[in-house]
Amino acid sequence: MKELFIFDLDGTLLDTVKDLGKSANHILSTEGYPAHPIEKYYGFVGNGIAKLIERALPAEKATKEEVERILPKFREYYNIHKADETIPYDGIPEILERLQNKEAMIAVASNKYQLATEELIKHFFPQIAFTAILGQREGIPIKPHPAIVENILTIAQCTKEDVMYIGDSVVDMTTAKNAEVESVAVSWGFCKRYKLVECTPNHIADNAMQLNDILFS
Repeated sequence: MKELFIFDLDGTLLDTVKDLGKSANHILSTEGYPAHPIEKYYGFVGNGIAKLIERALPAEKATKEEVERILPKFREYYNIHKADETIPYDGIPEILERLQNKEAMIAVASNKYQLATEELIKHFFPQIAFTAILGQREGIPIKPHPAIVENILTIAQCTKEDVMYIGDSVVDMTTAKNAEVESVAVSWGFCKRYKLVECTPNHIADNAMQLNDILFS
């Protein structure tokens, strides 16, 4: 069993797409842009909020300047509504509690901005003493750059060989490879399973029971 388990947030620990999509649609509508079906947002998430806004805007309007103008409005609205319909995936709270009971270190590495990452984790998993909760921060490159994993390794004082990284996307699997740590792809999130398979992760879990077996082996 590893010493440190690093989890992605959106699509891995929490099903956040409804609140992300509804928040984006609210801002788009107030700015006079067309909204999208919530299902469309599965293809928009994973690379941070700025990229989400860029993808949601009409192609001809998705300029850097327009994204930067809309981004604070999205954050203001999402900060209030980020937990309206967001829920943990089945079995995730139990897995985190079992890891904690085994005295393993647990961390979060997300491309969601830092404030929302911290607040969602503390709201849904108040019983877990995370070693680190890191989101998108000023001056730090987002995943798949390995900086966020390297930051967590420094905080945990842990070697790469003692780490397992768990995520639901191509971005996550690329992050794990870039950081040179063992990876688990979970197929219940925002990415098609075949795309995860193409990333050749070390493990694939299709449900919490399978993830449990992998983490505690």
